[in-house]
Amino acid sequence: MKIYASLLAAALALPAAAQAPADTAATDTAFVFTDIITLPTTSVKDQNKSGTCWCFAGTSFFENEIRRLGGDSLDLSEMFTVRHCYADKADRFVRMYGQMNFAPGGSLLDVPYVWKHYGAVPEEVYRGLEYGEDKHVHGELDAVLDAYVKAVARKPTKKVSTAWKKGVDGVLDAYFGELPATFEYKGKTYTPQSYAASLPIKLDDYVALTSFTHHPFYEQFVFEVPDNWLWGQYWNLPLDEFKAVVDNALENGFSLVWAADVSEGGFKWTDGVALMPKGKSEGDMDGTELARWVKLSDKERANSRYDFKAPVEEIEVTQELRQQMFDNQETTDDHGMEIVGVAKDQKGNRYYKVKNSWDTNQVYDGFFYVSEPYFKAKTVNILVHRDAIPKAIAKKLGLK
Repeated sequence: MKIYASLLAAALALPAAAQAPADTAATDTAFVFTDIITLPTTSVKDQNKSGTCWCFAGTSFFENEIRRLGGDSLDLSEMFTVRHCYADKADRFVRMYGQMNFAPGGSLLDVPYVWKHYGAVPEEVYRGLEYGEDKHVHGELDAVLDAYVKAVARKPTKKVSTAWKKGVDGVLDAYFGELPATFEYKGKTYTPQSYAASLPIKLDDYVALTSFTHHPFYEQFVFEVPDNWLWGQYWNLPLDEFKAVVDNALENGFSLVWAADVSEGGFKWTDGVALMPKGKSEGDMDGTELARWVKLSDKERANSRYDFKAPVEEIEVTQELRQQMFDNQETTDDHGMEIVGVAKDQKGNRYYKVKNSWDTNQVYDGFFYVSEPYFKAKTVNILVHRDAIPKAIAKKLGLK
């Protein structure tokens, strides 16, 4: 997941219908959303110009899990996690002779990985902004690290030196700041490990799930995308059961980390909506429309599919179509977010409410609405607490 981009703290957001612009009364020309479920969540953050969506999504999820489990509302450091992933990813890249992905993106398993191995810290302890910026801007850092680790992996002196890791740490310290061995927080002294242990999170309770047919259902497999540098394993479910996990989770107060493809033309962030529109057919057109249609180029016809301002008919997404999109790489591992609710539009279509990490300067203050067809087609995988999985499904996975 590696999208670059530039709620409020209240427990329940306003219904989306109330948030929408005033002109949405014209229901045939605009979207009117009504929230059915909106789970409490911490404030929307801004990953800005960094490829760290995976960390913002995972950190937000754990912040919300801490609240759900009776803990305080916290603002935890994303860059503490990012820094550790950069270092460990560099180590693995060199150990693999440079024959793997080295990039700022990551997977939804990276945050629990860092918490387990290195701990966690509050945002105020480690902001990761030691390079003259007020927001995250990682272009220079990414270029420097990429060139450095690739030079090491080439072994210009025929072997890897004993010094190269100090070089990586030096770069990371320069941009992010030195990692704290101990820190003071609310009158107590912690290490990152002891602070993570003080939080009501049991990492073994979180389960990664997906739904594809190129591996057996009800088994785990190493998910084949470049940003799965940890070679993490995901439980595989049929699509209807996969969706049932999401619905059961939200209905019972559990949010989810959501990895998805957001490169589709139907993903309209500024408008706060993501759809999988059905393409136009000549049989649906009257004579005037058809006359205009035949004059369009192939590109213009394709683009017209995504020229929507209000609810439209969407494609039917089957397990087979979903697999086809993944196999031909129309569906890619682009972006990590958090699903925090359910909504419907003025025509009764159902959506998932999603919290993003692209700031709040957007129609729904950093949230948007994903139709069920879009979710079924373009979801890559999810992370959820095991108690959110319906018992019958959990039993099939051996989790009960």
